[in-house]
Amino acid sequence: MTLTAALGTAALLASAGALAQSIVVASTTSTEQSGLFSFLLPEFKKASGIDVKVVALGTGQAIDMARRGDADVLFVHDKVAEEKFVADGFSAKRQEVMYNDFVLIGAKADLVKTKGNDIVAALKKIATANAEFISRGDKSGTHAAELRFWKMTDTDANKGTGYKECGCGMGPALNIAASSGGYVLSDRGTWLNFKNRADLAVLVEGDKRLFNQYGVMLVSAARHPQVKTAEGQKFVDWVTGPAGQAAIANYKIGGEQLFFPNAAK
Repeated sequence: MTLTAALGTAALLASAGALAQSIVVASTTSTEQSGLFSFLLPEFKKASGIDVKVVALGTGQAIDMARRGDADVLFVHDKVAEEKFVADGFSAKRQEVMYNDFVLIGAKADLVKTKGNDIVAALKKIATANAEFISRGDKSGTHAAELRFWKMTDTDANKGTGYKECGCGMGPALNIAASSGGYVLSDRGTWLNFKNRADLAVLVEGDKRLFNQYGVMLVSAARHPQVKTAEGQKFVDWVTGPAGQAAIANYKIGGEQLFFPNAAK
């Protein structure tokens, strides 16, 4: 074998080795846009040597991606949909990782007087006043939560003429609300990392119904043999283990903690 051929073979082997040490995580726009993964993944790489490519989508789209076998790990926030993912055989186990909460954002003037700690009462006021409400409308975990809250009102069938679906991620939805002065439901993490606040403020928080749980699942190799089980399991074990849980707790913006680790001990 010539030196050139030998070097070429070595490069191919090195490339294959690098490829084996990488995984794809299908996750939500909230974990990406909050800055959490930019903080966590370098810590995981240092601990494991594994690169992680995050594909940030709405939770519904992330689950669909994992169902197709286009991801090794699923990290999302819609417990009902996650449990169905496991029940349908696409993962052997769902593990809780962390939580934060949803908040209702709107203009500081709050013309329809939503401010307080009752999300259902706030939505009723928005619908009755035909105030502008920006819904993500993208089958994300946040969208699913929003629809649950609307179902708790007696105005679910008529959300008012100001109700608009953008079919977009959390950041773009907040941008629309910032430019129009509309109301929008956001996860707190993305809100804290959001720079274009204009005249927006948190108006409703502290309602127990606004609790927002995240779960992580290794995609089943029985369904999709190409899944990188060993590497994916290392990520799941790390993010639910002491080091990953500590890293989650340590992620703060302006001294404020964005996510609270709660994996089972």
